[in-house]
Amino acid sequence: MGCSRFLHVVMMAMCVGVMGVHAVAAEVVAVPPVSRVEVVLAREYKNQIATVTEEFVQAGMPNVHFQFFRQGQPPQNIGLGRDVPADKAREAIRLALKYNLGVGILLPERLFPPRFVTIASSNYDDTVEYPIDQATLAQLQNETLTTEEFHRLYHGLTSVPLPPKGRYNP
Repeated sequence: MGCSRFLHVVMMAMCVGVMGVHAVAAEVVAVPPVSRVEVVLAREYKNQIATVTEEFVQAGMPNVHFQFFRQGQPPQNIGLGRDVPADKAREAIRLALKYNLGVGILLPERLFPPRFVTIASSNYDDTVEYPIDQATLAQLQNETLTTEEFHRLYHGLTSVPLPPKGRYNP
């Protein structure tokens, strides 16, 4: 009986100790505002990768990964996770406008991890592509939008059911 009480107390102490270590470790680790950025660039930027990477780092998105479109221009789309801060989302839009010659399609937040950004991805088809005009894009670029307001607008623009088109049309 005494041995099982001792064992029980020791096990509880170990659990408390482990939980304490995890709590301390969790406080030390900072969560980046943007966890990952994936960008598809036109082949013309292949020799400028250091410059482009530095621009993303300066914009506060250091975990950036590039692919290069084989021919022509990559799709003019952008996708943002639901927790990307508004200032980083505006920077992503600015960089997409600069390196992808525009943004004409939004991809819904539900497709991505919370702090993820994709620019010019060819991984998505027209069943999840939401066309956007320049006036609406300008609304997303409004510097006065808070993160909540930005994502409310973005979600509203990408949550309306799309009518089937192309080969998906019954």
